[in-house]
Amino acid sequence: MLLAIDTSTTAIGAALHDGQQVRSRAVHLSARSHGELLAPSIVQVLQEAGVDRRELTRVVCGVGPGPFTGLRVGVVTAQVLAHSLGLPTPAGICSLDALAHACRGRHEGPLLVATDARRKEVYWATYEVGPDGARRLDGPGVARAADLPEEVRALPSVGRGSVLYPEALPHTLKGGPLDVDPGELADLAVRLTIGDHPDAGEALLDPEPLYLRRPDAVEPARVPGAERGLV
Repeated sequence: MLLAIDTSTTAIGAALHDGQQVRSRAVHLSARSHGELLAPSIVQVLQEAGVDRRELTRVVCGVGPGPFTGLRVGVVTAQVLAHSLGLPTPAGICSLDALAHACRGRHEGPLLVATDARRKEVYWATYEVGPDGARRLDGPGVARAADLPEEVRALPSVGRGSVLYPEALPHTLKGGPLDVDPGELADLAVRLTIGDHPDAGEALLDPEPLYLRRPDAVEPARVPGAERGLV
C-alpha cells in the first residue's frame, strides 16, 4: 500500500497504489492552499480505498522542482507521516518525471516538460518517451521559456509552461497533462521500486525539496553592535 503525495504544481493531491493499480486519488487545484488541502486529500484517498493509515507500507513524494512553500508542505507531510507510522524514509521523485510518465501511451519520442516557476520562468526537463515510460535526457532546470535552446523549444511540450508561454513553446501536446497527477506519481514509484522502469534504481531521490534557485527571503544584514543594544 503505497501513498504518493505531490504539491509541486497547482495540483495538490494524493493517491493510493496497491502494487497492481491506483486504488484512489484526490486532486485539488489551487496555487496557494497546499497546507489546507493536502491533509484532507490524504484522508479522502484512504477512506475511498477503505484502507487504514496503519496499512500503509510506503510513502513517496514529488520533490519538485516547484515553488518554495507549496513544495515544502508535501515533502514535510510525507516525512512526518512515514515517521509517525514507523515506515521507511519516504522516497523522493522528480515531479517533472511524473508528468512525462503520464504521457506514455499517448506520445512516443522526445518531449519537453515545462511547469510554472513564476517570475516569468519555467521549470523544465526533456525526455525520451517510450511505450513503457519516459527517460530523462536533460534537466531539471529553471529559465525563461524564451531563453531555452531552440531545439528544446521545438519539442512537443506538456505542463502549464506551454499554456503560459505559447509563443516560446508553441508545440503543446494535445491532451497532455498540465499538472502532476498523484496517481501517475504513484504508478511511477511502483515501477521504480519493482524495477521494470528504464531508470529503476536511479530516479529515486532523498525526500528533499528540489528548489533550483535561492529564495527571495534573505537574512537581514547584521549591524555591528546591534546584539549589545548599542544601535
